[in-house]
Amino acid sequence: MSMTQHAEPAVTTPPAPGPKAADGRTAQRPLALRLLARPEVGVFLGAVAVFVFFLVMAPPVRDGSSMANILYASSTIGIMALPVALLMIGGEFDLSSGVAVISSALTASMLSYQLTLNVWVGVIVALVVSLAIGFFNGWMVVRTGLPSFLVTLGTFLILQGANLAITKLVTSNVATDDISDMDGFAQAEKIFASTFQVGGVTIKITIVYWLVFAALATWVLLRTKYGNWIFAVGGNKESARAVGVPVNFTKITLFMGVGFGAWFVGMHQLFTFNTVQSGEGVSNELIYIAAAVIGGCLLTGGYGSAIGPVFGAFMFGMVNQGIVYAGWNPDWFKAFLGVMLLGATLVNLWVRQSATRR
Repeated sequence: MSMTQHAEPAVTTPPAPGPKAADGRTAQRPLALRLLARPEVGVFLGAVAVFVFFLVMAPPVRDGSSMANILYASSTIGIMALPVALLMIGGEFDLSSGVAVISSALTASMLSYQLTLNVWVGVIVALVVSLAIGFFNGWMVVRTGLPSFLVTLGTFLILQGANLAITKLVTSNVATDDISDMDGFAQAEKIFASTFQVGGVTIKITIVYWLVFAALATWVLLRTKYGNWIFAVGGNKESARAVGVPVNFTKITLFMGVGFGAWFVGMHQLFTFNTVQSGEGVSNELIYIAAAVIGGCLLTGGYGSAIGPVFGAFMFGMVNQGIVYAGWNPDWFKAFLGVMLLGATLVNLWVRQSATRR
């Protein structure tokens, strides 16, 4: 007689469905926290506060022409702040961006005038030079592994000295000659420095370019593979390289993007004032970087947006012109900017902590 027993399979009844346990990893966060997680929210609130402040303290700001001047001042900062912000998201800095603007304008002006060429020849050569400067910065960073702070600090000093020395050598002056009567100037002026009327208010074309470039940069960051590469190399370049991201290509092209921005702003300055002062541009790179930081870009890379620097540049333009319209001593401008930078940084820190707090 077999001692083996065959147990009948147990019949189990599935438990009645009940409420699912909350999972902190998948639970939907409140809308307010999701909004706070956006890098541009803090600077938007700051920009509104600065705007309201000067709206109350400086009544001329309420005039349409005054607001057009504020937007114009913001646009000349904002156009450069955009590629600088993308570069920072990619984990790098460019301290040569301020003097690179002047280098581009000097190249176009002196080449056209001294060789009696159509100004478009100078414009195109200046573009090549600006892109080459950006390529050099990026290539040096990825080739040597040196911090971009050191590489671009060296480029900054080289360009600053070359701007002054070459201009004096070629023109026997610290400024270039007037090119307003040269062939091609009128056409270039329409593209880089024209104005148009809206409701009787004169609007500079750079405001339009600023907004178009911001929309394009936002699309690149959020809707393209290249935008994913930017965030990846800024977050962790070794991990990005391990999953197939072309780290060197991304970083070099980001530096070249800064070169393109320097060229564009340089052409605007040249065709607005007809001449270029060779000693200008120094310290502007700090304003571009500050606008990006105020706009929510982290110094460590891997985080930020293109919309945030738009509001950051607007805050700079608002303060710059608002102090004048309020009748205050303009010497306080840099001090005000320092306070604004620290304040915005603290607000951004609080916003990110609030967004990640459960």
